[in-house]
Amino acid sequence: MAALFRGSRNLLKRWNKNVDLALVSSRSMASKTQVGFVGLGNMGNPMAKNLLKHGYPIIATDVFPESCKELQELGAQILDSPADVADKADRIITMLPSSPNVVDVYTGPNGILKKVKKGSLLIDSSTIDPSVSKEMAAAAEKMGAVFMDAPVSGGVGAASSGNLTFMVGGAEEEFTAAKELLSCMGANVVYCGQVGTGQSAKICNNMLLAIGMIGTAETMNLGIRLGLDPKLLAKILNMSSGRCWSSDTYNPVPGVMEGVPSGNNYQGGFGTTLMAKDLGLAQNTATNTKTPVPLGSLAHQIYRMMCARGYAGKDFSSVFQFLREEEGQ
Repeated sequence: MAALFRGSRNLLKRWNKNVDLALVSSRSMASKTQVGFVGLGNMGNPMAKNLLKHGYPIIATDVFPESCKELQELGAQILDSPADVADKADRIITMLPSSPNVVDVYTGPNGILKKVKKGSLLIDSSTIDPSVSKEMAAAAEKMGAVFMDAPVSGGVGAASSGNLTFMVGGAEEEFTAAKELLSCMGANVVYCGQVGTGQSAKICNNMLLAIGMIGTAETMNLGIRLGLDPKLLAKILNMSSGRCWSSDTYNPVPGVMEGVPSGNNYQGGFGTTLMAKDLGLAQNTATNTKTPVPLGSLAHQIYRMMCARGYAGKDFSSVFQFLREEEGQ
């Protein structure tokens, strides 16, 4: 009995030390309660749909009202601002284009933190500067809420099929509650460490993705100029040591693969503007940490050049078309 009493007393002490742990537990058990979602663009829309499919009532908003129509028809409740969403839901996911958007959605005049409930779980799946994630976490903590960064990899296709990879940063004791929701939208949910580490992992991934895509585009273009059939060359690459995601899953050459942006005039997918933005984040963090990234820097320059030459709205695999046009073909 004494041992049981001591165990109970220790448990009570831990609970008193951190009341938020009880809130975490209640969130974990609160399956199918309403979830807020802010940002219904190319990624946010299918992500919110998957939450609906798993039975979660959705309360959502977007700066562009037309982006909300499809989700509203599926049963989501649409509100006017992020603050209104925070007033109704204590679990909120945000999916936004850039760091300034995240700052505004959380701390702006109609931001989430204006009406956030104490103990709320705030999950940001945007790709932003890790330092901004840390700033938002600190601001949320002052309001009694919990902020986690959970950027994604996989693109629009994976968002639609529910096969995204989430890289999660934040307090480890909150991870189970976050994973409950993220697992409805992704096949892989990986805990990376404290706030900002999810963003760090995502930035590293996208720098490699950009370098790999440029290398694949250059290789395919060279092979075509040497007289090789592009489908044959892709087949050889994908059974050889040069194989990579850009060659076997997202090939940049039109006609080589079906169901990818290169087969649809580079429409949809992951925009060149966003890739340039992510490479800028990688460049900034590399500068701050004095890390040499010569290929990452060159990739950043290439994608910035593409944005200036009419490729901003096309998928980032359009670097193949860019290279072809650069050589006058």
